[in-house]
Amino acid sequence: QVQLVESGGGLVQPGGSLRLSCAASGVGFSIAAMGWHRQAAGKQRELVAGITRGGRTNYADSVKGRFTISADNAKKMVYLQMNSLKPEDTAVYYCQISSPAGYVYWGQGTQVTVSS
Repeated sequence: QVQLVESGGGLVQPGGSLRLSCAASGVGFSIAAMGWHRQAAGKQRELVAGITRGGRTNYADSVKGRFTISADNAKKMVYLQMNSLKPEDTAVYYCQISSPAGYVYWGQGTQVTVSS
């Protein structure tokens, strides 16, 4: 059974930084892609950043230049370094992995709150 566990969320002041981590277990396939999504209160879930097995990355326009996604395929870990955080980054952040067949698995989410 695939399980994804996020960590690293919390409360941070505007302009601060956080690093999210996600550990995948029970994965019996070669992960095709990993990513981070977020969902703010009253809004739809949106893609924040993604990374393919080959290392190609993509970012939402709102986080380009501030967030960096990285992954350790061997350890089945994915990270999100978030710098220059803004109040509008406040959301529940979800880790996601995709199988080569296109199945998507989600973590339970970790809360990030940016507030003074």
